[in-house]
Formats: sequence, structure tokens, C-alpha cells
Amino acid sequence: MRTVAILGASSQRSKFGNKSLRAHRQAGWKVLPVNLAGEAVEGEPSWRRLADLPERPERISVYLPPPLTRELLPEIAAAGAREVWFNPGSADPALLAEARALGIPAIDGCSIVDLGLSPSQFPDH
Repeated sequence: MRTVAILGASSQRSKFGNKSLRAHRQAGWKVLPVNLAGEAVEGEPSWRRLADLPERPERISVYLPPPLTRELLPEIAAAGAREVWFNPGSADPALLAEARALGIPAIDGCSIVDLGLSPSQFPDH
């Protein structure tokens, strides 16, 4: 089973950090929610930091605002994922360049769409 860390996972179903968790789970991925508040998300236990995860994720999908994403770049790099998706709103061109300079395999795009799904398939309620 493929493993994804959702960085910025949210318990609010209207947030993309929640829709991504549901989309990856539906697509057969094991999800590891990283929620800075440490709250459970969609019945899944969460972790406050990538470094706290019980295993290395193959994919990290980022749903944080750019200033916070930028602060976490060293932690993202240290996690050693094969691919890191910077979803719309989580990065700007300068941040993506910084990520790549740190050796992060950065992908600028929507990880939900990469699964062959659409965020609209996951209702807000």
C-alpha cells in the first residue's frame, strides 16, 4: 500500500487538506495526516510534525500557506519522500525553487487530480 502524508490535514471537510485525505484513502493509499494542532482527521490519528510519523511516506501533499510551508522546507526535505506535491495556494515560484535547491522532489500541482479524481467529488458535509 502506498503511503501519503497530508501536511496541513484538516478536520474541516470544506478544506482541501481534508478532501485530499479522503481522495487518497479512496484511491487505496495509507494516509498519515499531519495536523499542526494534533487533532484526529476523518477518524485517522494525526501527527504534529513529519518527523513524528511512524514511517516514511512515499508522497507528501502540502496544504499550508506559503509562509508556513517555507518554514517547514527543512522538515519536508528530511522526510525523504519520493515526491512532494505543492498544491495550489501552498507555494509560489520562489518557494518551489527553494524546495528544489534543498533536494525536495517538488511537484507544483494538485495531488487529488493526479489520482484521477476531482476535489468536487468530496462534499463539504
